[in-house]
This record gives sequence, structure tokens and C-alpha cells, in this order.
Amino acid sequence: MSAYNRLWGKSCSGSDTLLTTILRDKWGFNGYVVSDCGAVDDIWKTHKIVSTAAEAAAISVKSGCDLNCGDTFLALKKAVAKGYITEKEIDQSVKRLFTARFRLGMFEPKDQIPFGNIAMSAVDKPESRAVALKMAEASIVLLKNENSMLPLSKNLKNIFVTGPNAGNIDILNGNYFGLASEVVTPLEGLRNKLPGSNISYAIGCPLIGDKLFDFIPDSLLSTDGGKGWKAEYFDNTKLIGSPAFSGVEKRIDFKVEGGPVTSQLSPDSSSVRFTTELTCPESGEYVFVFNGQSVWTNSGFTFSIDDQKQIDTWNSKPSPDEKTVRIGLVKGRKYKLVTEYFKVGGGAELRLKWSTPFDEVKKALELARKSDVIIFFGGISPQLEGEEMPVPYEGFKGGDRTTLNLPAVQTRYLQQLKKTGKPIVLVLHNGSALSINWEAENIPAIVEAWYPGEEGGTAISNVLFGDYNPSGRLPLTFYKSVDQLPPFEDYKMMGRTYKYFMGEPLYKFGFGLSYSTFSYDNLVIPKTINPGESLKISVDVQNKGNLDGNEIVQLYIKDMEASVPVPVLSLQGYRSVHLKAGEKKTVEFILKPEQMAVITDDLKSIVEPGVFEVSLGGCQPDNKTIALRSVITGRFEALGERFEIR
Repeated sequence: MSAYNRLWGKSCSGSDTLLTTILRDKWGFNGYVVSDCGAVDDIWKTHKIVSTAAEAAAISVKSGCDLNCGDTFLALKKAVAKGYITEKEIDQSVKRLFTARFRLGMFEPKDQIPFGNIAMSAVDKPESRAVALKMAEASIVLLKNENSMLPLSKNLKNIFVTGPNAGNIDILNGNYFGLASEVVTPLEGLRNKLPGSNISYAIGCPLIGDKLFDFIPDSLLSTDGGKGWKAEYFDNTKLIGSPAFSGVEKRIDFKVEGGPVTSQLSPDSSSVRFTTELTCPESGEYVFVFNGQSVWTNSGFTFSIDDQKQIDTWNSKPSPDEKTVRIGLVKGRKYKLVTEYFKVGGGAELRLKWSTPFDEVKKALELARKSDVIIFFGGISPQLEGEEMPVPYEGFKGGDRTTLNLPAVQTRYLQQLKKTGKPIVLVLHNGSALSINWEAENIPAIVEAWYPGEEGGTAISNVLFGDYNPSGRLPLTFYKSVDQLPPFEDYKMMGRTYKYFMGEPLYKFGFGLSYSTFSYDNLVIPKTINPGESLKISVDVQNKGNLDGNEIVQLYIKDMEASVPVPVLSLQGYRSVHLKAGEKKTVEFILKPEQMAVITDDLKSIVEPGVFEVSLGGCQPDNKTIALRSVITGRFEALGERFEIR
């Protein structure tokens, strides 16, 4: 069968495609199917399965795709005219789509549409931010805590905060996000947590590369309303009339995909003027760098110093390139800075940073030596990893990763901080695994904070200072190196993920520490089961520590006598259990037949007779975890004949 027919079915009738035979006929799905954005375009533009949009639209609908994210389905009328598809076949998709809309109540009177009368006052309420905080706290993973360095004492007087992600708003969100009305960076979270402590800050090193840029400290900026930038927001693109609203911003830094500059403005068109007075801290050459235009948005901006225009892209073709200004400034002199920005449609993006003439690393190390503890916020960011993005740095390609290493400039800076002799806490921000081999060996406390959302800074400070006992677990494997993995182009699973990886990773899937210790005992599991039976398993979990906390009880299973290749381990259940200090609880799981099954070569789901090993604990089983009783194991045997799950 040709590649065309293998993908779309014999003669593209749709009767034998996977979306029909598996999704609808076997699984009983009766909803609608929507393509990924641009996926139907790829059928004819990129993959060249067919040569025209009409053919691509026809085979997509015939194969079970009802809705196209893109514009290829506009060619369906032409496809009917050419005989590629019939109106009756299109009607089947239309029926599914309108059925969904009717079920949503979209054709009811406006005041009766369930989601049609939600006022903006229901958005971003205190209880919503409380949920964001709870989610961020629960996601944080404690990777290392040598000699119980964490939690830190709230009586610390001199805390040095450093690293490229300490004040970086980017690391609060992943790719594709809305714009929160208020966000808390890690640096802000710490300052809010300990208002009486001396918290000094210097960025210390760039996120990647050799150029060190940071936001202009708001302490150097003054406006009518205080420190920072006076921001005037307009509901038009030409800064005309009175502002819709105004306020003071600490920095010029916003990026939102498919939305307005701020949630208080129209998503279609808006503009903003930022004004401030800068007091120059040192004489020398300063470099101002802007990111302010997107290829997806009609936008432009200007930047002026003392009413002299330095950058003007107001009428330029949108380009993602950075715009820079190099200018000599004099210590103590005040300079008027004005930035104006507009956008039409799409998303909104404008960010201003600068590079100073003085030695940031020297300044940072001086502050580090005076501190009681160093808290370094590093890792990567959504500006480096994402979907189809140009990233001109070693280790990154098109939003993908070619290595798993922490950017070398951060490791070099951490090595300098280590020489100060001060205790260091490393907080990582990333959406994918990092190989932090030197850090894991040399830094006493390491926290994985991911991209934690609008209350991320608050959540991190709560964990660091003991107001939240961390319980997060790694949802992926942290390898020691990309060299431990098969080639990227090899799509087979062998050698990948905790299920099929045979080496020793840096940190295992499911790993995570707590400020408490938990022990497991009294595993209750039947010795045998009959074909097709479920299995009840229970275990006692006790908090042996002095702090209340959550334990994530994980159930892993391994088929010891499978006739086909099976995972080394397979996670088949987990429970989050809150235990007060000293408290013990019994946790139960029901293991269903489909959780014991293997997939045979003829794609049948079969429970085979034989021995199965079960492990329950706060992490994956190995000799060490079993010896410490943080994991307990047992076995059962499935009797009888092979049992097919239908």
C-alpha cells in the first residue's frame, strides 16, 4: 500500500481509517475531531501527500477530521466541484460540530447560555490566585537538601539573590499563555516574604551566551507616581485622546500570545506610552536592547532619550529582530526616557533591558561574600524552548534542545559563587529535563520550580522558608547527558523514559524529597488472582518527620514473565496523602486487568498468566529505597488462561 493509502485508508473512503475503526467504531467516540493548527496545510504544502488544498481538505474530512485549525477547509467547496468529496460526507462533520454547539447551549437565548454571562468580575478573584498559588506549591520538586539546609531560617539578615531568572517574568509562564493582571517573580516573592531582611540582588550572569542584559532597576527610575515608569494605556493605536487608564510599572516587560497588551484593553488594537526619568549610576557606554515586534502582529515602537528619537519602528514591517541603542551616559545626570508602542491583532510584546559599563560579576561576588546565604535562580526559559522558534544559541535549535546541559555561563558563575564559601540554594526554572551534573555534586540545595505561574514567586519563597513542605515529584527523567539517549531521529521507545531506560539517570522519574521522611509497612496483596479479576492492594504510610506534609504514594508494576517486550517499570497509580507529623494512614489501590495487560503483535490487549511485581512508595524502587523502607515490594500471580480485554 502506498504511503498515501496507509495514512488515509484505501481509496480515502474513510471507512477503514484509524479515526473511524479505532476512535469511533471500537472506542465509541461520538464527538468531533479537530486538527492541530496548520496540520491540514502540511498535507499538501509540506508533506506533499497531495498537491492541492482541495485534495487535502477532502481526504481530511473523509478520514474523520471534522474541524480544521487553519484555512485549508476553505477549499472544500472546490473539492466538491472536482468530485473529491460529496456534500453528504461534509454534512457528517457539520452535524457533529453543530451537535457540540447545541449541547453547549450556544443557540439558546443569550441570557441562558451557561458561559455567556460570566462577568469580568469573576476573573482573577482572590480565590483564583489562591488556586494558582496552591498549584505552584504542589508542583515544586526538592531535588537535593544536603544536611537539611532547607528550609531556611526567616531570621537570616543578609540574603543575596542572583541569577538570570530571579526577576524574569518569562519563567512564570510556559508557551501559549494569557496575561495575568499581577505576577510575582522569585525576587519579589522573597522580598514580600522577608520585608525585614536585607535582600540584595545582582543578576550576575546572562541566561545564555555572553551578553549580560537586565531590566533597568526601578530604583534608578522616577516618575510622578513613584519609582518606575509612568504608563498610559490607550484603546487606539495612535495614543489619541485621554488614556483608558494609567499607572506605574516597575519595568517595560510584557508578552502575550493572541491577546491585548493588558487584560483591561481591547484585544484588537491598543497603544501605550511609558515615561520616566533615569538617574545614571556610573559614567560610560550603556546598551539599551528592545524586543518589541512579532511576525504575527502589526506593531511598532519608538524609544527616545531627552526627546531625541533613538529607535523608530512605528511604520516598519514587523520583525522579531532585537533593536539596540548604544549611548554614553554621565554619572548623576538625569535623562528623560520615553517609549511608545502600538499593536493591531495577534499578541503583544515589548521588553526593554540594558547592559551597563560596570562589572556585574564583580559586583555580584562582592554582595555574595557579604551574605549569609546565596539563592541562585537559573535554568532556561520559554524564550529558549518552545514550538518552532528561532533560538541562535548553542544547545538549542528551533525551540528544540540539542543538549540537556544547563547553559555553560550559569555553571561558570555558580563555580565562582561556590568559591565564596557561602551556602548556595539553586532554584531551577525549565519546562524540560536539565543535566546539572556539576551542580548536583557541588550545590547543597536544589529546587525544581518549573514555570510556576502568576504566584510562582510566592510559592517558591513559601517552600524555601518552610511555609510549605514540598511534595512534588519529577514527571520526567533527568538524564546525566543527552549521550544516554538514542538519536533524536530514532522514534523507538527503547532507551527512553523511565519505562525503557536501562542506565542510571541523574534524577529518576517520580523522584522528589520532602522536609519530612515517610516509611512504608504492612503491604497487603493477594498471592493469586483469576483471569480478568481486579486486585486490591493496601499499604501503611507513616510520617516519621517533625513537620506535616504530603506524600505522593506511587504504585509501579512489572510483568516478570511477559511473552512480549514490556516496560522495566510502569506507573499504574498514585495518591497524594496528607500526614501530620507522626501520623500513619492506610492507602488503597485497585489494580484493574487493563493495568496488567500487554499488547501483542496483533494489537490485542491481553492479561497473561504469570508473576507480577508490585512496588509502592514515594519513588521508584531500587535496593536503596527498599532498604530505607521508602518503598515496599510484593508479588502476585495471575492464574488460568490468557484473558483478552475488549
